[in-house]
This record gives sequence, C-alpha cells and structure tokens, in this order.
Amino acid sequence: MSISTSTLTRGAAVAAALAGLAYIVIQFIHPADTVASLSTQRWAVVHTLSFSEAVLALVGITGIYLRQVRQFGILGLIGYLMFGFFFILQSAFTFAEAFIAPLLVSDAPQISMDFVGLFGRYAAVTDLGPLAALPQVGALLYIGGALLFGIAVIRARLLSRGAGILLIAAAAATPIAGALLPHALERMAAVPMGLALVWLGFSLFSDQRRNTATPRVSANRAHLDSAAK
Repeated sequence: MSISTSTLTRGAAVAAALAGLAYIVIQFIHPADTVASLSTQRWAVVHTLSFSEAVLALVGITGIYLRQVRQFGILGLIGYLMFGFFFILQSAFTFAEAFIAPLLVSDAPQISMDFVGLFGRYAAVTDLGPLAALPQVGALLYIGGALLFGIAVIRARLLSRGAGILLIAAAAATPIAGALLPHALERMAAVPMGLALVWLGFSLFSDQRRNTATPRVSANRAHLDSAAK
C-alpha cells in the first residue's frame, strides 16, 4: 500500500485540528501549578495531553507550510521555524512536567515548584540556570512565530484568510492578556489560538479534497470527450 502526498497532507490537517481542540480543552482542565498538583492523576493526564498537542501541532503546521511553501517565501519560513521551535520547546517542557517533575517532589520539592512555576508567574527560589529564560524564549517564538505564520497564510491565498487573521489576533492578544489578567484567566487567551489551528486544519483538509477531486473530474471529462469522438 503506497502513501500519497495527499494522504500525508490530510493527516497533517487532522493533526492540526486535533492539536487545536486539545489546546482548548487543556485550558479548562489545567490544575494549579503547585507542588500539591504534581502527584495527582489530573496533572499527569493534562500534561501528557499537552505533550501530545505539541507534537500534533508541529505535524500540523508542517503540513500547512509545505502546502504553501512556494507562496510563503522567507517571511513564512521564518514564521514556520519560530512557531515550530515553540512546539518543540513545549513538547520537551510538558514531557518533563508530566514524567520528571513529579519524581522530584519528595526529595526536592522546591526545585519541582520552581520548574513547574516557570510559566505560572512564580518567582524561582533556586537557581535554574538557562531554564529561567524559557518563558521569554517561549513567548518570543509563540507570538512572533504565530504572527508571521498568520501573515504568510493571508498572503499565500491558498487556505482560509480568516484562519490566518484569527491566528494573528490570537498571538496579539497573548501579551495583552498576560499584562492585564491573572494567570488562571490568562490561559483563556489560548482558546483563540486553538480555534485558529482547528480552522487551519479544516481549511487544509478541504483544500486537499478539492485538489484531489479536480484531476478526477478532468479525467472523466477527457474520457467522455474521447468516447463522443
């Protein structure tokens, strides 16, 4: 059984949509970033889901980028690389949150707290070294990558421009929400980003179906024309 390019593209579209849905759900079920949460089943489930979401999102945006690679240009490439590196960073961090941080609770609770609190606005007590820069690096990759990626989607005119606009709006809303809202409510700023990923995935899937159907229609017309002759 051969795997065609269209099959891979549809798979990437589904991955993007699933990542967006997971990203939305996570915001409503995420436990508090405290030591007490680390040993709970809910913590393990949420962060395993977060890890899966990051992997799916990376696959999804890769398919979206490859579909428009000629139209994306340098700006789109930079946006894709920044956005992609954010999801790589997210997958590594959430993997550590799900499977490593809970193991340190008994022997090093403060280190565990400082680690999981990096993105929870907790001031670290211990010296985390380069890890302390993760929130700033992550924010740069997330916001900058989404902005450039959304602009490239709009300029390419192949997938839904509305999805590109929503992606830009979601990225722009993130620093505003971080400055004005408490952390528990700040998470809700991720919901538009999840919706944008779902929309892009649906748009890519629809686009691929149209492209697959067009050659069949052309072939049928050619067959009918030849038969008429």
